[in-house]
Amino acid sequence: MLLHIPNILTREQVTAMRTAIDAADWTDGRITAGNLGRLVKRNRQLPENSPVALEQGRIIEQALAASGLFFSAALPARTMPPLFNRYGAAGNETYGLHVDGSMRRVPDSPLWLRTDVSSTLFLCDPEDYEGGELVVVDTYGEHEVKLPAGDLILYPSTSLHRVEPVTRGERVCSFFWTQSMVRDDAKRTLLFEMDQAIISLRAQYGESAQTLSLSGHYHNLLRMWAET
Repeated sequence: MLLHIPNILTREQVTAMRTAIDAADWTDGRITAGNLGRLVKRNRQLPENSPVALEQGRIIEQALAASGLFFSAALPARTMPPLFNRYGAAGNETYGLHVDGSMRRVPDSPLWLRTDVSSTLFLCDPEDYEGGELVVVDTYGEHEVKLPAGDLILYPSTSLHRVEPVTRGERVCSFFWTQSMVRDDAKRTLLFEMDQAIISLRAQYGESAQTLSLSGHYHNLLRMWAET
């Protein structure tokens, strides 16, 4: 499932976040890539242990916790602390076609997180740069994504994807991975669509025996498929 979630951050939050991260020290983005990723990755990132990245990441985590749409789509069991990257026109920075690593070590912990859902949160507007589209490949073809600042794209971590070269300006984003309570994307999609349909029916007709029954089926399916 490829899902656009608008307004994860407000314009004011984006402005304050950009002020903080733009003044921080950036490093070569290949430090967080796997062996294959390093061959096709050319961008800059804030170090994982950067105080600025950690502070701004907590703001994003709070915003995600307040988003019912993110919860419904990702069904998060745990989420990696958000990271930050930027692609500039100097050197046509880009990230070639790749798939995200299946497991990531949780910072300052012996625990590992399975990457089921990938998210990119845009911290710049489409008119701020040229190129830089996130291209996600699935069975229906290639999907180009370029969203307003504060909006998020969510997609399965199993997807091949790339970031096109930036030819003007700078593309600045946060990105992170989520281990879902339901690891299978088809099952997550079914649950998401059922949940959204129940919400829509309740909004139109109020609570009823039918919506109560559908809600019961939703939770029983989630109970059947969930892992914690």
